[in-house]
Amino acid sequence: MRRAMVWSLGVWLSLLFEAAHAAALPQAAVPRWLTLPPTPTLPKAVRSGYAPVDGVKIWYAQFGRGSPVILLHGGLANADYWGNQVRALEDHYQVTVMDSRGHGRSTRNSAPYGYDLMADDVLGLMNYLEIPRAAIIGWSDGAIIGLDLAIHHPDRLTKLFAFAANSNPSGVKDVSKSAVFTRFIARARREYQRLSPTPHDYDAFLAQITKMWATQPYFTAVELEGIKVPTWIVDADHDEAIWRTNTLFMADHIPGSGLLILPQVSHFAFLQDPRLFDAAVADFLERVKEAAPAPAAAPSRSPSAPP
Repeated sequence: MRRAMVWSLGVWLSLLFEAAHAAALPQAAVPRWLTLPPTPTLPKAVRSGYAPVDGVKIWYAQFGRGSPVILLHGGLANADYWGNQVRALEDHYQVTVMDSRGHGRSTRNSAPYGYDLMADDVLGLMNYLEIPRAAIIGWSDGAIIGLDLAIHHPDRLTKLFAFAANSNPSGVKDVSKSAVFTRFIARARREYQRLSPTPHDYDAFLAQITKMWATQPYFTAVELEGIKVPTWIVDADHDEAIWRTNTLFMADHIPGSGLLILPQVSHFAFLQDPRLFDAAVADFLERVKEAAPAPAAAPSRSPSAPP
């Protein structure tokens, strides 16, 4: 069931006015949704390092204190992309970021990439950091990982903010036609070469991720209908990567889910308009009631046991 999200009127009208004003700039100005602002830096962490998880080393950093929130980045990216959001959240929450396996500073092994495997990596990191349950904020592949966790391990999530996810490969547009994505992929190569412990292996890494994208995820209507974790399905009105029909499909099938479409931004909304994106996340975290703790179901796979 899909229901519209209503923010506090003052914040909502203010942000809409800013978006409309940006859209009304002179013709020479580049629309916000066609920009790719620089990758932010992360603030100083309270704790950071590498967690040994299922044969790889997962890089992580933690900030602030409070209820646990985990930020999961998109494919080919790294945790630095969350720099703006960490600063917005760290005064009120314990914020954890991580580089997915093979991304950023994390290592990988010969295991084929898959969302189930990367979801298990999140569980492994949570176990290592002794986080029993957390709210997940995910972007793109990170949002898909969040949905995978909500389906298979709902006892470890309190709520899920899934931005720019797709439920199956048919939900993805041809991003080769997007100038913004072309710039992002070129940037991803440079960042991989700078951060990765295997800096010369980007082409092999890209080939493996691309193979995963061609066949995964594949969340059925029945699986989506079984999600009990409080969830918002979020996208941008100018998303270059995700078909709106797929966004609506997920929102329609996740019981009680919220649907939010951010204005005048794209797949990179959190960079293009951090204030808008951060307000949406803050509203979600403050207003959406957490799922009640429940006994862990028998695992469908074999992640590390909860602490």
